Amino acid sequence: MNKIDELRELIKKDAVKHGKFILASGRESDLYVDLRKVTLNPKGAFLIGSIIVDMIKERPVDAIGGMSLGADPIAVASSLIAYQAGRTINAFLVRKGKKDHGTKNMIEGPFAAGQRVVVVEDVMTTGSSTITAIEHIEEAGMVVEMVIGVLDRSEGGREAIERLGYEVHAILERKDL
Repeated sequence: MNKIDELRELIKKDAVKHGKFILASGRESDLYVDLRKVTLNPKGAFLIGSIIVDMIKERPVDAIGGMSLGADPIAVASSLIAYQAGRTINAFLVRKGKKDHGTKNMIEGPFAAGQRVVVVEDVMTTGSSTITAIEHIEEAGMVVEMVIGVLDRSEGGREAIERLGYEVHAILERKDL
């Protein structure tokens, strides 16, 4: 079984729930996928990080991150797997709101203006949180190389991000579950 198939089975076993759910977007859905059950699991983190590093191996990428909380374990796992393979790709996180103390940063982690970055997301639904993250990333002077979601719910998020001119990939789509 390849890594994507292993990830699919792990997600189906540990993260998928059927019923009636209200999503972060406010939409109602018959499917809820709590990817934290997988991204915070060592096997899931390893599989996701490995798959993403394979996806970006030919890309000029300096850092990887996205909107906190969903993107955080994905970025760290990918950074660690890249480092094991001899490549330094720093992880960063985008806060949901500006902190009012200390440095008041919207983005945390080792990053610099001009760096090429991959934006990651756990579940893409409408794309709004990813688009918000991209706005903050670009305000900080970084350049978005591509966007990768672990799961595309196939509800327009991918298309909304692509309409803004970004290349978007998903490891899995709703139909895969």
